Amino acid sequence: MRLLDYADLCDRGIKYSRCQLWRLWKEGRFPRPVKLSVNRNAWAEADVDEWISARIAERDHTPAAA
Repeated sequence: MRLLDYADLCDRGIKYSRCQLWRLWKEGRFPRPVKLSVNRNAWAEADVDEWISARIAERDHTPAAA
């Protein structure tokens, strides 16, 4: 299992601020981080990949506005 830090998320195109990621997580709209230490969080790569796939599927199944 691979863990992704904040820089890894940015490299994958997830350019949210740390505060926005926290808000999304609290709303259940982003994967829950793994607490590595008091000041360090990471995300399971599989969870992030699943989240990205869900966003793509959501986009592909939403009818375009006319």
